[in-house]
Amino acid sequence: MISKKSKQPKKSKRLASFSLAVMGAGFVATIPFQGSHLGNLLQGGFEAGLVGGLADWFAVTALFRHPLGVPIPHTALLPKNRQRITKALVSTLENDWLSKESIRSKIKQIHLTEKLLSVLEKEIYSDSVKRGAVSLIAQMIGHIPVEKVAPFVEKEIKSSVRSIEINAVLPFAIDQVLIREYDEKSFDYLLDKAEEWIKERDTKNQLGNLAIRVLDNIELDGFLRFALKSFQNLLNEEKLGSILQNLLLSVVSNLRQKDDPNRKALLLHVRKELQNIKDNKELLGEIENWKDHLIDRWEPAEKITEILQRAQQKALAFVQDGKFTDTYLLPFLTRLLNDLQKNPEKLHIIENWIQKQIIHLVEENHSKIGQLVQENLDKLDNETLIHMMENKIGTDLQWIRVNGAVCGFIIGILLTEIKALI
Repeated sequence: MISKKSKQPKKSKRLASFSLAVMGAGFVATIPFQGSHLGNLLQGGFEAGLVGGLADWFAVTALFRHPLGVPIPHTALLPKNRQRITKALVSTLENDWLSKESIRSKIKQIHLTEKLLSVLEKEIYSDSVKRGAVSLIAQMIGHIPVEKVAPFVEKEIKSSVRSIEINAVLPFAIDQVLIREYDEKSFDYLLDKAEEWIKERDTKNQLGNLAIRVLDNIELDGFLRFALKSFQNLLNEEKLGSILQNLLLSVVSNLRQKDDPNRKALLLHVRKELQNIKDNKELLGEIENWKDHLIDRWEPAEKITEILQRAQQKALAFVQDGKFTDTYLLPFLTRLLNDLQKNPEKLHIIENWIQKQIIHLVEENHSKIGQLVQENLDKLDNETLIHMMENKIGTDLQWIRVNGAVCGFIIGILLTEIKALI
């Protein structure tokens, strides 16, 4: 289907041809009336109009093709000079109409931040913005390369742990143990475990068996040996185990008592040894080496990856939950917009940053404007390009032909009249 715009050049072209035909017909029709003043006057007008119309037809046609297909010099100007015209067009576009300076100046005149804030303020509660923001955040979370992040996290964790100095941490830990009485609590815990072990039936048998073997290995002479053998005959393995079991339970029970001297002595010894660790440089050095050795052998990357993947999935589920938008996202965006509107300095900083990024992008890709025009023009053959130009500017060109014929007619009449007067 031919559009209205494509019909206009054809209509004007028919009008131009009609004006030329009128001038030619008028010239022929006035030949029999030569001799009379009116006949000479009209014939002079039609003759000049025909010459003017033909001259303008030749000039307009010569822009695009050879008139009547005859290769007359300096005709078909557009096809012959296409490359030069294209380069001139691209150069004018890049260096004059869309130069870097003009684009840079225009960008600086546009207050992008204010326009963006105005749009966001109006559209922030729209469904499209909500969906877009949630989708953008979800994509950002989903595209985090967990496998690449894990080694970095591992490195940072190891570096942080390695930077911990044992000679600074251990004294503090010992002080906390003593202040919070962890030594006494640990001692009571050991007593509980010892009591559980002593009360077991197997323990009694083990103690009896151990006592019998010890007695058998004791080497005595004379009466002491006889007395020991008599004692062994009175007590068997089970009885000895029961006696030792009850004895150990009694010891444990006594050690549970807060006022028991043995308990106090043991705890005092433990505390002294803990205090001595603070000044034991050799032990601190060994612990430091042990720590570094463990860190070197520790490979938590796989576990860290699993943790990060679980965190990523939880974050995605949290963002995609309907409560996230109304509870967290929209209040955050509202506070951010209000803060920016109340702080002109921040707006100025953001505006400058946006302008710098756009200007930098334009400067890096400015040559692509001309390249794009060049590529689009190169895709067109001569016939298509000529047809396109005739459609765009053909109306004006055809009116040149009409004006040439009309002006020639008027000028011809004037010249004929002047000639008659002279």
